[in-house]
This record gives sequence, C-alpha cells and structure tokens, in this order.
Amino acid sequence: MSSVAVLTQESFNEHRSGLRPEKGGAAGAAAGEEEEALPTYKDAFPPLPEKAASPEGTQETTNAWTSKIRPLKASVITQVFHVPLEERKYKDLNQFGEGDQAKVCVDIMHKTGAHLELSLAKDQGLSIMVSGKLDAVMKARKEIVSRLQTQASATVGIPKEHHRFVIGKNGEKLQELELKTATKIQIPRPDDPSNQIKISGTKEGLEKAKHEILLISAEQDKRAVERVNIDKVYHPFITGAYNKLVGEMMQETGARVNVPPPSVNKTEIVITGEKEQVALAVTMIKKVYEEKKKNATTIAVEVKKSQHKYVIGPKGNTLQEILEKTGVSVEIPPSDSSSETVILRGEPDRLGQALTEVYAKANSYTVSSVSAPSWLHRFIIGKKGQNLAKITQQMPKVHIEFTEGEDKITLEGPTKDVQMVQGQIEVIVTDLVNRMDFTEISVDPKFHRHLIGKGGVNINRIKELHKVSVRIPPDNEKSTVIRIEGDPQGVQEAKKELLELTSRMENERTKDMIIEQRFHRAIIGQKGEKIKEVRDKFPEVIINFPDPAQKSDIVQLRGPRNEVEKCSKFMQKIVAEMTENSFSLSVPIFKQFHRNIIGKGGSNIKKIREETSTKIDLPAENSNSEMIVITGKKANCELARTRILAIQKELANISEMEVSIPSKLHNSLIGSKGRFVRSIMEECGGVHIHFPTEGSGIDKVTIRGPAEEVEKAKQQLLALAEEKQTKSHTAELRAKPEYHKFLIGKGGSNIRKVRDSTGARIIFPTAEDQDQELITVVGTEEAVRDAQKELEELIKSLDNVVEENMIVDPKHHRYFVARRGQVLRDLADEYGGVMVSFPRTGTQSESVTLKGAKDCVEAAKKRMLEIVDDLDAQVTVECVITQKFHRSIMGPKGSRIQQITRDHNVQIKFPEREDLQTAAAAAAAAAAAAPPAEEPIQVNGEANEDVKEPVDPNAPRKCDVIVISGRKERCEAAVEALKALVPVTIEVEVPFELHRYIIGQKGSGIRKMMDEFEVNIQVPAPEQQSDKISISGLANHLDRAKEGLLDRVKELQADQEDRALRSYKLTITVDPKYHPKIIGRKGAIITTIRTEHDVNIQFPDKTDENQDQITITGYEHKAIAARDAIQAIVGELEEMISEDITLDSRVHARIIGARGKGIRKIMDEFKVDLRFPQRGSADPNLGTVPGRPELGDEPIDHFLTREEEFLGDVVENESKMPYQRPHGGSASAMDEQRGPSKGFVVREAPWTTGNEKAPDMSSSEDFPSFGAPVAAKASPWGPKRF
Repeated sequence: MSSVAVLTQESFNEHRSGLRPEKGGAAGAAAGEEEEALPTYKDAFPPLPEKAASPEGTQETTNAWTSKIRPLKASVITQVFHVPLEERKYKDLNQFGEGDQAKVCVDIMHKTGAHLELSLAKDQGLSIMVSGKLDAVMKARKEIVSRLQTQASATVGIPKEHHRFVIGKNGEKLQELELKTATKIQIPRPDDPSNQIKISGTKEGLEKAKHEILLISAEQDKRAVERVNIDKVYHPFITGAYNKLVGEMMQETGARVNVPPPSVNKTEIVITGEKEQVALAVTMIKKVYEEKKKNATTIAVEVKKSQHKYVIGPKGNTLQEILEKTGVSVEIPPSDSSSETVILRGEPDRLGQALTEVYAKANSYTVSSVSAPSWLHRFIIGKKGQNLAKITQQMPKVHIEFTEGEDKITLEGPTKDVQMVQGQIEVIVTDLVNRMDFTEISVDPKFHRHLIGKGGVNINRIKELHKVSVRIPPDNEKSTVIRIEGDPQGVQEAKKELLELTSRMENERTKDMIIEQRFHRAIIGQKGEKIKEVRDKFPEVIINFPDPAQKSDIVQLRGPRNEVEKCSKFMQKIVAEMTENSFSLSVPIFKQFHRNIIGKGGSNIKKIREETSTKIDLPAENSNSEMIVITGKKANCELARTRILAIQKELANISEMEVSIPSKLHNSLIGSKGRFVRSIMEECGGVHIHFPTEGSGIDKVTIRGPAEEVEKAKQQLLALAEEKQTKSHTAELRAKPEYHKFLIGKGGSNIRKVRDSTGARIIFPTAEDQDQELITVVGTEEAVRDAQKELEELIKSLDNVVEENMIVDPKHHRYFVARRGQVLRDLADEYGGVMVSFPRTGTQSESVTLKGAKDCVEAAKKRMLEIVDDLDAQVTVECVITQKFHRSIMGPKGSRIQQITRDHNVQIKFPEREDLQTAAAAAAAAAAAAPPAEEPIQVNGEANEDVKEPVDPNAPRKCDVIVISGRKERCEAAVEALKALVPVTIEVEVPFELHRYIIGQKGSGIRKMMDEFEVNIQVPAPEQQSDKISISGLANHLDRAKEGLLDRVKELQADQEDRALRSYKLTITVDPKYHPKIIGRKGAIITTIRTEHDVNIQFPDKTDENQDQITITGYEHKAIAARDAIQAIVGELEEMISEDITLDSRVHARIIGARGKGIRKIMDEFKVDLRFPQRGSADPNLGTVPGRPELGDEPIDHFLTREEEFLGDVVENESKMPYQRPHGGSASAMDEQRGPSKGFVVREAPWTTGNEKAPDMSSSEDFPSFGAPVAAKASPWGPKRF
C-alpha cells in the first residue's frame, strides 16, 4: 500500500500537470507504461448509479426549505362509477345483491383491498361506490369495468416509432393509461410490421384511451432526431475548450447536442429537439467542421510515453488549457498503444505556440529517489506527518511518496525544488541511521495479547519507558516475530523486558472455575469495585468473566501457579458466602402495616437491614401482594422476620395460632390455585394461613391475624378439613361478574345467610382467575344441592330486569353525578350493575330512573334514600385550630384526615394557607390607608352611608377555621377527633454537653428518634447554653418519646464513662531498629497485638523527635498486656546475633527469586533474616544473617549451598554467550529475499482534482495498523473500570 505525504491541494494538483525530464531513460519509459496500466479510481471503485439528468441537460437542485409545500392528500378516497343498464353484464333484477354479480364484487374486494357498495339507479343502471387507497380504487375500477360491464373493442393507428413512447420506461406509461381509462391496451410486438394498437373496454374508456394515445403520438411528431458523422479529430473544435462552444450552440438553437467523449471511439454526433432547432444546430456544426477541415494542418512530435500524462493533465485539463489558449487540438495516443507520437492539429500560425506549450509542460517536472530503509519511513514522516509537513510547506510543488516495503523515497516536482527536498531528506536519513536501531524477537503468538495487556497498558508502558516502538503482529498473521525500533539502548532494554515477561508467562497456568452466572454481577460489583479489590489482592492473576450473553458459568484465572491457587480459594470462599447469603424467606404482612415497617424516611426498614445484614424487598404500593421478601443468611433472615412480625404485633392485636391438620388434606384445602384457602382468608378479615412445604410431612398449619379473625378462620379450616375427611361434594354455577358483589352482600351478609342455612362453602373467583363467571360450592352433597338451589334462584331474580322511578330533590342531584359519577359507579358495583339515570341539568325534574335486577334495584333505591336522608340532615360545623398545627393534623399524605372522614362519614375542608408576615403587613397597610372615622366615605361625589362595622379582634382568623360537613352528631365526633390530633409540647431536662450527641452526625440521631416516636424534638441553640429540650406531638406519643430520650441520655453518659476508661495512655521506649520487626510483614504482627488486646498502638512519624517512643492507648489492663507483648518480642530480637556471609552478587537475584518468594521461603524455614548489600556498597558480595544463637551455622550453610548451585549455571551461561547467534537474523534474510511490495495504486482519484484533501496515509487514526494499539476515544462517562 502506498503512503502519501500530507500536501496542500494546490501543490497536489499542480505537480500532476507537469512532465518528468528525459534523463530518466528507458527506466522512465517503463515506469510511465506501468503508470498508464494502472486502473482508474472509478474502475477500482465504481460509483453508485445516479438519477437520470433532465431533458435540458441540467438537473435543478431542490431545496426542502424553499420548495413549495404540497397540500396533504387523504390516504383514503371514495369514487362512484355508473354502469348503464344496456352495458351491464348481469341483468337479472331479481338476483340483485346475490348470485354471480355478488361473488364477483367479493372477489374484487379481496383482490384489491378496496371496499365496494352497489346500488340500483332509477333507470336500472348500476351505481358502484368504491372506497380505499388511490391505488386500490384504480385497480378495483379496472376490475369492475372488465368483469361487470360488457366489453367493446377498437383500434388506433400511430407511427411504429411512437409505440415505445406509449409503453414508456419499463411499461409504466402503458400501465398508467390502462388504470386511468379502465381499458386493456395491446401494442404489436417490435417484429410485427403492423402499426395498429388494439383497445378493449367500455365505450367511455375506449374514447379516453384513443385520445391519450393520439395525444402522445402528436407530441412526438413535433420532435426530431438528427445524427451527423464528423471525424473524431474535429470533435474538440465543435465542443470547444471546456465544452464552451457546444454549450453556446445549444443555448442559441435550443436543441440538445450530444458529442461522444474522447474516451469513446464514435464519430456520430446526435442532435435532438424541435425540427427547426435541430436543423439550425446541424448547419452550425457542419459549418465549423468544413471550416476546420479546410484550414487546419497537423504536425507530429515525439514525447516520451511516461510524460503523456503530464501533457493530458488531471482529467484532461492541460489539453483543454492548450486548446483555449491556442485553438489547437493535441491528440495523444491511447494508453494501451506503444506509440510516443503526439499530433497537434489547428491553424498553421497557432501550431508553434501550441508546440511550445507542450514542451514547456514536458520539461517542467522531474522524478528522483532517496535511499532510506523502509523501517525508518515513519520516523522521517513524523507523528501525523509533522516532520514532512515542514519540508512540504517550503516546497509545496514537490510530491513525496513512500512505498511500504521499499527502501527508497520517491520525489516528484519542479527540478530545483526536487533537488532541495532531496538534500533535506538525505540529511534526515543519515541522522536517523546513526542514532536509531531495531531488533526482532520470537514470541509464541498465544502470549502476544498478554504482552499488550488490557487496553495496551503493558506495551504502552514499555514504549514510554524505553522510548521505542514495538510492533506485535496481529492474530491473523500467525507470526512469532515482534519488532522493536528506536534508540539502541532503549531497544536492548525493551527486548530484555519483553523476554523476561515471556519467560514469566511460560511458567504461568490457566485455571477454569465453575461459578454460577447469577453470582457474576455480585462478584464484579457496582462499576467493578469488588473485582478490583480481588485484582488488587492478587495483582499477578488475570481474571476473565464470560460475556453475559453466553450464559456461561466458567470464570478463567491466569497467572503464576501459586497465586492462581490462592485466588481460586479466595473466590470460592466469596461464592460460598454468597450462596449462604442467598437464602430467601417470604413474610405475609397486612398491607396497612407496610408503611409502619418502612418507617418515616425508611428509618425502620433501614435499621432492620443494617442490624440483620439482609436484603428486604416490599411489594409496590399499587400491588395487591402482602408478601415481604427477605434475602440473606438463613439465621439473619429468621431474625429479620421476627423483627418485622414484632412490629406488626405491636401495631395491632395480631395473634398467631397453629392448627394440626393431616398433611394429606393440605392440597385439597388449598384448592386449585389456592381458591379455597384464599376464600377463607378474605372472609376472615384477610388473615394469613401458611401451609408447610409439600412433601415435608408436617401437619401444623399457621394462622396469623387479628385474634377474633384467627379463631374464626381456625373454625372454618377445621370444618372444611372435617368435610374433606368425611364426604366432600363440589358443584359449579355461573353468574355475571357484576352480580357477584350483590350476591356476597355488604360485608358478606348475603352469602353468610346462604352458608348458615345450608352449611356449604361458596367460593367466588378472584381478579387473577381467568373465568370470572364461575362460582364454586363445596360441602356435603345435601348442603351443596340446597346452596346451589338458593343461589340459582337469586341469579334468576337478578336476570329479571325491571325499571323503577324514584323522587330525588334536584338540589341533591349534583352530589350523585359529581366527580364523573363516582357515587353512581359505586352503587353499580355494589348492587349488581344497576343503572341509575338522572334528568338533564336545567330540566328541574325530580324523577330518577333505576334499571336492573329487581332485588338490585330495590337495594340500590334503599341506599339512595339513605344518602338523600344524610344530605337533608347535613350541617356545617366550624372547628378552630391554629394554622401552624394543620399539617401535623393532616398527617403524611393526608392519611389522618382520610381516616377521620371514613370513620365518621363526614367531609372536612381545610382553609388556604396564609403567610402570617404578609397578612400582618397587609393589615397594617390597610389601616394606614383608611380615611379618618369621622369623615364618611364618598362614592361618585356623594357620601356613602354604608360604613362597614369594625372587625371583632377576638374573632378567629379565616386561615384557622376548618369546615366539617355531615350529620350533626358525626360532625361533633369529628371535631373531637381533630382536636385530639393537635400536638402538645413538654420540656425534658438534658445536660447541655450531651446535646450534640443526641443530634448526631448531620442530625441523624434526632431524626431517628423523631421518626421512631412520631414527635418533633427541638434542641435549643448552642449560644443559649440551655438544658431544656422541647418535645411536641400527640399526647399519647409524648410519654414514650420522653422515656426514649431519657434512655438515650443514660446511654450517652455510660459511653462518656467508658470513653474515659479507654483513653488510658502508655508509652514505652524501643530501639527504632526493632520497629519493622514489631510491625511485621504488611503489619501482620502489630495488627494481631491490636486486635487481641483491643488497643491502639502508635509508632513515631519520621518527623518526630523521639523516634524510640511507642504509644499504646486503651483500657489500662489491656494497654499493660499489649506493652508486655511488645517487650517480649523486643527481648527475643535482642538475643539474636548477626554473622557476615560472602555470596557472589551474580546469584543474589536467583536466591531472592521472583517477587522475593525464594528468600522468604528460606527465612520462614530457618527463622532467620538475610540482608543483602545495598547498590553501590564497597563489597557487593557481603551480606548479613541475623538469627538466634541456637540455630547455629545451618542457615549459612544452606545459603552457601544455594550459591554453589546457582554459580555453576551462571558460569556455564557466560561461557556460551560468545557463540550464541543474535536474534532476528533469519527473519531479516527472509525479508531481503521476499522483495519490496508496491501496494495498491490507482489513477484519477478524487483528491487529485477538485477541493478534496488527499488522505494522510501516515495517520494512524485514518489508517490504523493491525495489532497496533489505537487510542481510545474519550467518553463523557469516563474510562471503563473493568
């Protein structure tokens, strides 16, 4: 592939229009021939087909913003067609709408998708209305004419050459004509000499089709086409330079002149247009031809084949330029011809000037080359072409070309400029050869991606550290050769590091772990935080998780053998904990208590989650589910369940009871999809009945709920179990879903009567059941039969629809129809779907109509009379409560007020809120602006006698008055309930120094207490130094809140005393040289002492004066114990002795081992230490071994033995070094044999002309190399974490 330097567009176009000098010889000619043989850009990359040009030769550009907006058309249209009686195909008037005619219409509708409607006119003609989309209507019309109307035929004759215009492109015009006229048009084949076109259809359609065809023929009669044969060599004189002459000719005559392009070897010029226009254009063309044929002469000159392209210029621009300047045509032989003769044709006096122009172009350009190793090319170009840009900016006319695999650089441009550029590039090449080097190493391809690292982190580090370039071949090359280029020293260091990494990877192992995919996300953690901790703990291990889409359980670990094993065990431990923590438990809790379990701001549920370390999920607020799901360790889940049940039990009179029922009956008691047990739970106030797991063999069934309802549910469950044990019978009957509520009755009263009288259980479908009409009756055969009979009678009576009227005062009508008829909808739901119709507004009618089943109508009527009675007895009572307490009275989301309105069946309206400061300011302003009392206010110049009475200062403010509507006794009860909600304030004495602890961090402590006791706690400001804390809330909450606050004070005081005991400090003096030993590796020893004795141990900082002081803080007895432990370690260290040992510095690294593993193993085995000499010490072979005296010389003997083993290997390797062959030799030889690669080159590319910029072949962004790291684009979300 060729690399192109970054040049300016002007220079890129200019250098292409010149010629190389003749000194290139035969080699230049061969290169020119090769250049001519190259494919053009359009041949190599053919363009997509474009739309045909307009007849005038110019295509008008359309602008979406300026073009006229066309009106929208309806997608569905309707047309009416008439078929006269005499033209009807089916004339049997007795079979209208049926028979063959109807079948035909149905078939047309199916076939076309249009809708047909038939009707008979007075004259027995057929009217057909067709509706649908335009295309469907036109097709239907054609079908109607051909199948419902009698057909006639006719012929029309037009010239044979006009037939193709009737057919149109791809037959589109013919199809359009047939649809438009509803006819069938047959045109003779091209080989048929006949010019007659046959038309079949209705009389009306025939006339239309004839007219249209004759119109097309008449239009074509007006046009003419003329073909003139003109010798190819004279075409340039007819077209003129840049087609100016032929353009002027077309503009003057109005005809279209088509001259074949130079690349097409045709002599025929085609002129089309009106006859007069064509004749005029032909005359003008022949005149030019005759004139040039008479006056023009030719001369032939020899120009090297390789230079022809410079005479032609980009897209023939140079030829056009010479033609424009001199009026002489330059004829170049075809590229596939070996001829070098160029012919100049024109006026004799102009040929000399044209010849000068040709030679000027031929001698203005030269081609040269500079020798440079191909691997240095990119360094010469520089990053993003920076180095080369400096040269090209100075010499913009010079084109510099680098070809991959070739050890040369090609220069092309003006001779002087080329020589200067050549000198500059040679200087750069010499400098790079002197200070750059390269090497190649062989590495197994399986290690390549590990050398690169994730996101190229490893290879980028090596590149930056050693200032080198490293090329790792892509996977598809299957090559083992890695090439390193750069500074000689950096190349050697990078080579050494890469070989070390490869050696280390060869000693690695890969292990596959089976971890269920459901745990993968949890192990990785949010944004990869948890897996990052694992990777930090085992930095040498690469952990790969499968793609989530693969549904794989295999997690791959790769790294040093020991580290992989440790990481594997660690991850197995994590998975075991997750498995243990994934235990799930469901707890049924009554829906009304869910908010209490959550607590204010989620305080209660958060506390339970934190203290039990579990995940607790509550159902959505709009869900019917009562199940709370707890996930975590089994013991923790049980504890959380106990805590949640305790909250429910505390809030309500909830009891739990166990009933023993044989496990073999459990399934039958539960029923299909839980229908039986659900009916008992709903009937008994929503108690929860929990059966043991199927197959467990446990007989105990748990019932939980309000005490009375639990007892009731127990009796029903036992009765049902007894029935099942003796003889159980089931029957099913159906009733409309709207009757179910009426059959059940208010509070289940109706259905309870049936059950009490018959002893059978009746089960209605729930909202989840598919069959909403099915009612199931369960019990003994006799009981089921009796219950079924009663229910059938009830249902039969409900099916008996009646209509009754009742009188309701019009003033109450609004109440029933308000809120979009909510009251009427409630009545319909409760009383079997009864319909209630009120008279229209404004009619002042009192009659209200009820329609439905007789029993339902009676019950609904009775209920409406009760409502009217309540409305008649309704009074309005005012309750004065200061505005500041209103929000507290309402409760969260108005829950308290809603409860009062439900309990007392009243309506409560709170006043609008008023800003007290604004109200006071407004009152003051009004008082100031008011006129004096003694002067009467004048209106229109007259005294106003109606002076307003002064406002009573003791009267309640509007914003404090709460209005209650309802029956008098209910309103009074509601007033008492509201006043009971007014908060009360008490003060509790708490020592001032404890206030900040009670408030807690960012107020968390005091918020927790306020949420727990449902009160407001006010702590005085610090500057007041007050011991009084105010508690405001409901009277029944204050005692608990006060008790809780005092308990918190006791806890804090106890904490203060404990803190004082824990703050005991002890200082001991220890020689600083022993500090690292006391701390231990990664703080292991000191952490053990801190944990064991529950103390804090502080070592001195480097900046402290007393470097031998260690401070211990904690309880006194524990601090002393920790001191004794440290002193015991110091005592052991002081007993140790040190001996010097001489070890050859060449084996130090082998003794230490990878990451110090070797030396740690020896130190752990012999309980000694080995200190190696520091870099730059006088004796690099001298080390020190400290240890206990009783160990003797055994550790030193071991070190000396290891030295002897390693030293033999070192000496042997050193002796082989002079005879070893350097890396990369064979690969270089193969490259030499392989030869250079020219890449892929094309001619006439878009960037050689016009305004397009040539592609920057040196850009790694535009043309990235395979295998080379590409810089990741910046993301607004930041870099990926894993």
